[in-house]
Amino acid sequence: MRIEKRTIVITGATSGLGKGLKEIFEKKGDVVIDISIDSEQYKCDVGDYKALKKVFDDIYLNYGEIDMLITCAGYGLSGAIELLDEQQTKKQFDVNFFGTANACKYAIPIMNKNGKIIIMASATAIFPVPFRAYYSASKAAVDNFARALKMELSRSGIQVTSICPGDVKTNFSANRIKIYETNERYGKSIEKSTKPTEKSEKRRMSPEYAIKKIYKICEKKNLKNRYIIGKTFKMLNFFNKMFSIKLIDKVCTKMYYKKEK
Repeated sequence: MRIEKRTIVITGATSGLGKGLKEIFEKKGDVVIDISIDSEQYKCDVGDYKALKKVFDDIYLNYGEIDMLITCAGYGLSGAIELLDEQQTKKQFDVNFFGTANACKYAIPIMNKNGKIIIMASATAIFPVPFRAYYSASKAAVDNFARALKMELSRSGIQVTSICPGDVKTNFSANRIKIYETNERYGKSIEKSTKPTEKSEKRRMSPEYAIKKIYKICEKKNLKNRYIIGKTFKMLNFFNKMFSIKLIDKVCTKMYYKKEK
């Protein structure tokens, strides 16, 4: 157990990667504060910026300065762009992007001068996939936000990074909002491409592996701009530096667009 306790705020720590990270940090002796819609500490929809601001004000009042912020709150939405409802797509950005951005906005003024901000993006931020356009776009926005924030805070002592995990065996895929509505343009391809299968689940990283990797990144003395977790997407990132976007997109299409037979 660590002698010096840190105050760590994690959004979305009641499930998945956030929950796993919370458990590790607590075992190490840190004080971990969870902000999520199912939290027993601070029950809050991060997409509600007014409620989120009140939470951070209360955290400072009760815990003082924050040593680390990890933004894990988010969810997935899949379906064809032309067929998705505008309210659904707006909500995707309210939670995934603005929930992350506002958490950072409210945490920075109450953060330790040597604090860290760990922003959970996704491999789809770099490699968007068909029928998950809004999710991919929200995570690309998060990833670019992290880069800009890192530049803005470069003289403050606060470090920032984004982490882009590939597919992990959590309930994320099962909980993703899947819109199978289709037309003659797509047929059954939307459902085939977005419905989790036994084969696709086997290819995913174990949560234990991903959480261990993320924890090690959080504890690094000096953070890089971005970290990619997962062999498949690390390989794609390597190819991304060597080949054209056209080729990379063709590979992603082949991997994730299941044609109707």
